[in-house]
Amino acid sequence: MKITSLSKELASCEYPGRGIVIGMSEDGKHAVTAYFIMGRSSNSRNRIFVTDGEGIRTEAYDPSKLEDPSLIIYSPVRVYKNTTIVTNGDQTDTVYEGLSKGKTFEESLRSREFEPDAPNFTPRISGVMNVCDSSYDYALSILKSDDNDSSVCQRFTYAYSKAKAGEGHFIHTYMGNGNPLPSYEGEPTKVDIKGDIDSFANLVWENLNEDNKVSLFVRYINIENGSYETRIINKNVK
Repeated sequence: MKITSLSKELASCEYPGRGIVIGMSEDGKHAVTAYFIMGRSSNSRNRIFVTDGEGIRTEAYDPSKLEDPSLIIYSPVRVYKNTTIVTNGDQTDTVYEGLSKGKTFEESLRSREFEPDAPNFTPRISGVMNVCDSSYDYALSILKSDDNDSSVCQRFTYAYSKAKAGEGHFIHTYMGNGNPLPSYEGEPTKVDIKGDIDSFANLVWENLNEDNKVSLFVRYINIENGSYETRIINKNVK
């Protein structure tokens, strides 16, 4: 698979929905992840990311306007020992609990399916980053309906045993706008990862559709010692 410009990939899609990027920094020293959310409805747009321990959670920007919290309020990022978990829903907790019981990433997600939000049946996308003793590997997963057939759940896991400097993989929920929204197709896109944490965060944020983007989380993890830096950008600022 040829490497694709992440900025062009983001800018070319009006509505990728929610997206996860995982890879390695250009200098080969940091495990990198980015997670963003977008929204078309007022309920989806009424959100911000806030820090929660070593992870983050979504929160209503204006609690008085919160309509249905079931699929929009969750913890996108949690950390279990040396594993950082990033997902687009409450399956973050499912993976965390599975890992704590000795299950693998893939095994943990076997109890879950796509979201019950007919007619879209939004895919559940998830990722894990394992950073330990200067080694680093990662994996991505997508649980999706079979062409909007809610009776069939397709499960795909993509594992990357060795990260390459300046490269990563990008997966998102939708292929663009539509009604119903078209689910992501194919394996994760191989993308470039450029710059330090601030320039990378700005690159992602600036190339997301201005009308639909809501929040962005970016983390750089030092592969040698596990320390990390985090950036959060919210369109709604308190």
